[in-house]
Amino acid sequence: MRKLFVPSLVLVAAAGLAVAATALGARSTAAAPAAIPGCAPGSLNLIEDGVLTIGTDNPAFPPWYGGGEKTKPWKLSDPYSGKGYESAVAYSVARQLGFAKSAVKWTVVPFANSYRPGNKPFDFDINQISFSPARAKAVDFSKSYYFVNQTVVGRKGKPIAKVRSIAGLRSYKLGAQLGTTSYSYIVDRIKPSSSPLVYDTNDAAVQALKNGQIDGIVVDLPTAFYVTAVQVPDGVIVGKLPTFGSKERFGMVFEKGNSLRRCVDKALDRLWRNGTIKKLQSVYLARAGAPDLK
Repeated sequence: MRKLFVPSLVLVAAAGLAVAATALGARSTAAAPAAIPGCAPGSLNLIEDGVLTIGTDNPAFPPWYGGGEKTKPWKLSDPYSGKGYESAVAYSVARQLGFAKSAVKWTVVPFANSYRPGNKPFDFDINQISFSPARAKAVDFSKSYYFVNQTVVGRKGKPIAKVRSIAGLRSYKLGAQLGTTSYSYIVDRIKPSSSPLVYDTNDAAVQALKNGQIDGIVVDLPTAFYVTAVQVPDGVIVGKLPTFGSKERFGMVFEKGNSLRRCVDKALDRLWRNGTIKKLQSVYLARAGAPDLK
């Protein structure tokens, strides 16, 4: 069981990613990073002593996860592989906190369950979960490990593929996964003339696009590249949607009040400073650009 968190206590990446295996979070022979003060594994507020338990959804999709189906019950991709952007970031954070790769355990957590209030079966969850003030009332978020662009995906040869503005999208039937900022963007910013369709999983939204039940789906940009390259043979990125206000960001999610968040934030600060985050984004998320919708 998780150790009791006492509020009065303040608990005070892999280096040299020269080859892809190291960049992907694989075991490295490089010297371990200097310890973060107050953040040794024995001092952290963990579900299981000495083990870092990380949650994500299943299937775990590229480019966020990779490595193929090897460890049950994981489908499509295997978070234990250390491949894919989120898996690689998670293992890089773990290493900064002093965890060996073998001391990291992954657990299945459906997307919508990750930010609900209550006790959590994970130390942190990493699953393209965007920070929002509403979600932050129920859980705590780390600092950003990725800044997000929402993107519209349609099909080649269809009228929506020629759209170049938000206003031009309003006459089309759009869809997105339940509980996502993608769905909120459709409702709050695009404001289509017909109610958007909502799906329990992104897979279901993609299937609806393939079936012609909707004209377009809204997803983050790296997911859009995967959808158009793998899932929808005639898929096309219609364009990136503009950001309103502060940049949307993905953060790790923690049970409310868990002091582990402070240490993860310090680890992320290091990974941004030493260039690890930039290198991992180059390995996993660097793709050709997409047009901007106005």
